[in-house]
Amino acid sequence: MALQQRLGESPFGYRSTAAEVIKGIDLTGRTAVVTGGYSGIGTETVRALASVGAHVIVGARRPEVAQANLTGIAGVTILPLELGEEVSIDKFSAVVSSRMSQLDILINNAAIMAIPLTRDERGYESQFAVNHLGHFQLTARLWPLLKAAGNARVVVLSSSAHRGNGLDINDVNFERRAYEKWTAYSQAKSANALFALSLDKLGKPHGVRAFAVDPGAIDTPLQRHMTDKEKIAMGWIDKEGNLNEILKTVQQGAATTLWCATSPLLEGLGGVY
Repeated sequence: MALQQRLGESPFGYRSTAAEVIKGIDLTGRTAVVTGGYSGIGTETVRALASVGAHVIVGARRPEVAQANLTGIAGVTILPLELGEEVSIDKFSAVVSSRMSQLDILINNAAIMAIPLTRDERGYESQFAVNHLGHFQLTARLWPLLKAAGNARVVVLSSSAHRGNGLDINDVNFERRAYEKWTAYSQAKSANALFALSLDKLGKPHGVRAFAVDPGAIDTPLQRHMTDKEKIAMGWIDKEGNLNEILKTVQQGAATTLWCATSPLLEGLGGVY
């Protein structure tokens, strides 16, 4: 059944930046958690949220890198977080819960993409484990804080890759079929979008709304496992290594996330991609 929602007109477009989207928003006294908020569009997301008064907690797999990349941005707290490890997620969530009584914004931004076959400590395929399962567990652990806010938003970063092979619920971990890195990424991103839809249904009675976001094509460290040959084949770069002009900057790539996390135009809405 189609969702009975209308997003209305947005004043922003493909080339809008994080600074443009966040302009006029006041998040003084609000708290946000951003996973992977120290690389690529995550850094710009954190920078924008902090610029309008939010206290931003960054979950970082590499805290020392996060410290270097976020130096100079006021109102940021960096905590270790490895989304492929249950214990790490629980520890991060426990620390966050000990420091605050509510959470206004949760942005599930961190991801890995198109990596060789690896598995987490439980045996789950790593792209599915990190991109979906880790964020699922994190959101569940922070759920009491989100409900306590009374008007919280969760933004789950998906991707146009969800249009690929979708989610094979019978063999998520590639135990009975040959591993293919893009298929694995596609099903993880499909799971992200489906998670946002389900989360919004559960959260709506408590004032927690969820959105799935495709930030667009941006050249970031997320592509570190791609070869130049693959980038050329996909049209990201030409044979001389020049970026395709269609790609967004990181400032533009963070804009949709921020719009869903903060825009008053989305008040009372959720469960949309």
